[in-house]
Amino acid sequence: MRVVRRYMHNALRNYNYLLVCEETQQAIALDPLDGEQMLAVAEAEGLTIKLIINTHEHHDHIAGNPVVQAATNAPIWAHESAQGRIPNQERGLVAGDWVTVGTMQLRVLYTPGHTPGHLCLLAESSAYDATPLLFSGDTLFNACAGNCKNGGNVDTLYETFVSQLQRLPDDTRLYPGHDYMKTNLAFALDREPNNDMARYWQDQVSAIEPDHMPIMTLGQERQYNPFLRLHEPAIRSQLVSHFPHLGQHDRDVFKALRALRDHW
Repeated sequence: MRVVRRYMHNALRNYNYLLVCEETQQAIALDPLDGEQMLAVAEAEGLTIKLIINTHEHHDHIAGNPVVQAATNAPIWAHESAQGRIPNQERGLVAGDWVTVGTMQLRVLYTPGHTPGHLCLLAESSAYDATPLLFSGDTLFNACAGNCKNGGNVDTLYETFVSQLQRLPDDTRLYPGHDYMKTNLAFALDREPNNDMARYWQDQVSAIEPDHMPIMTLGQERQYNPFLRLHEPAIRSQLVSHFPHLGQHDRDVFKALRALRDHW
């Protein structure tokens, strides 16, 4: 499986993806924002788009659907609870479903929180691909978690992290829906000032444009992403200055971090 990532150069800093079966050159268009650009990339790469998948219903993840569908006749799939909010959605996916295009097989994870109907796609290690890949939409970003401002719920997002993302292996490569890495690393260092890995990666990406941002693993994210480091005493002690009555549960830490990031 090959991943073609394109930065959209828009205010929301979206990434769009083509997931490619290298044997058949068939592709999945994931969260197309600019349909014309996705079609141009597919043509340049010699790909046939067979399927459109949306991780969730927000406009910046579905705006390109009509153009791509009109040109390719590819069906639109998303989570079943997004039906009625994504035009022309043909199939409602649920947790545990498998998406197969050519030799590609991706498992559907139900990951609500950013929106009630958010899903992620997981390409698990197989005979074709030794490294698992996670397409996380707006649930998990480099050095951060998604926001819950537009129809989401932070308690639900916390449960998604605990029940879905924390269980994934360290070598899982992360493909988020947006590039916020520089800002998120600055936030991570503000929460954990002595985190050497956060500072290392801040230095590494300081001069890199979004088109060329590194693909990180969950193991790396667990070294600097505060939303994956809820037990760290330094993170908790920093939070107490903002939240004097911070509870002891990881959920309290997660919610406090998200509240700070919303206004940071």
